[in-house]
Amino acid sequence: MDLTPKQIVEYLDDYIIGQNDAKKTIALALRNRFRRMQVEPALQEEIMPKNILMIGSTGVGKTEIARRLAKMMGLPFVKVEASKYTEVGFVGRDVESMIRDLVYESINLVTKEYEEKISDKIDDEVNKQIIEKLVPPLPEGASESAKESFIKTYNKMEEKLLSGQLDDKKIEIELPKKTHVEIIDSSMPMDMTSMQESLSKMLGGLNKEKVKKEVSIKDAKVLLKDVASEKLLDQEAIKIEAIKRAENGGIIFLDEIDKIATGSKTQNQDPSKEGVQRDLLPIVEGSSVQTKFGQVKTDHILFIAAGAFHVSKPSDLLPELQGRFPLRVELSSLDEEALYKILTNTKNSLLRQYKALLEVEGVTLEFKDEAIKAFAKYSVSANEKTEDIGARRLHTVIEKVIEDISFSADEKKGETIVVDEALVEEKLDDIVENEDTARYIL
Repeated sequence: MDLTPKQIVEYLDDYIIGQNDAKKTIALALRNRFRRMQVEPALQEEIMPKNILMIGSTGVGKTEIARRLAKMMGLPFVKVEASKYTEVGFVGRDVESMIRDLVYESINLVTKEYEEKISDKIDDEVNKQIIEKLVPPLPEGASESAKESFIKTYNKMEEKLLSGQLDDKKIEIELPKKTHVEIIDSSMPMDMTSMQESLSKMLGGLNKEKVKKEVSIKDAKVLLKDVASEKLLDQEAIKIEAIKRAENGGIIFLDEIDKIATGSKTQNQDPSKEGVQRDLLPIVEGSSVQTKFGQVKTDHILFIAAGAFHVSKPSDLLPELQGRFPLRVELSSLDEEALYKILTNTKNSLLRQYKALLEVEGVTLEFKDEAIKAFAKYSVSANEKTEDIGARRLHTVIEKVIEDISFSADEKKGETIVVDEALVEEKLDDIVENEDTARYIL
């Protein structure tokens, strides 16, 4: 991923308003991953990733930054919630499962890349199998005239197949019989996973028969593609590349880390929370985790942790864990101007989404600039009077205004509906003013 820090920030600017410090820190962390891979191997081992701790209220863009990074990068990326894990010995997911999730993600990513590289070969293999069903091969010792006739027929059929003329024609194809349904559960203990895999291989070896299916050629192309790609792909090379990429480029976004913080002064300490932190420590520091694809070293995986820290503080985390997140970045709360920009300056903004949804019913929706400013004003007001849920408040406020229009959209086909400031005030004024009502409705 050869993007400069400026390019990464520019990309994030299209989707996230403000939070420049967070964008800059993450852009540098990502660029340093690329830089590290260019230095001499002896030094590569010494350069450790600088893990990031993002602190900020809910709805200010922490998770959105992570979500957008996942889309823009050709690197394995998983988002996990710290509150979902339990200490070893308790019932629940163990922290090592996040590494197994990352490896699965890496395998999927590399498999797609390899499939794209040999997509022509896969298509050729599929077409060859279909044509063989349409034009059976000649027996040995066929005459020259029969061979010439066969070649003409074969070429004509290939031409029709590639042009899509035969898509609706039915043919009988053979597919490998599935003897089991593989359950990918990364929280399963490693010995159980190994046992499941051994059993699957044994069952697969015992039963190699094929199932015959009569399908259209259009469907046959899809069904045979999986079989062809499995046959042509080098699974061992994919596994090696995937583990290498997970180890050197993998990113784990650890959300809600504040939920496992336990301060020394808190009276009701939860041993499971502190246990999760202790289990997390060796993974963030660097250790080896056993997965079904082999051992994965976590030394160079980048961890980005995020939390609101309303009740607890970053200093309530274990000192050793705090030390493993040297880069701290605080995300600011969103004011009226920021919320207005979120509605007007971002790609695929909420307003654009509502317009597209109602266009399906043949209704044209227009938002006056004063109405958009009113959305921002009422959202800030509701955040101040009730809980501050940041940009998520926009969803609630806009939905309340659009609700009736959306409900009867099927009766307004062909109409243009303008949402102005008066409509927004009519729907929201009383609700926002009354604090008790706002708490329950917005």
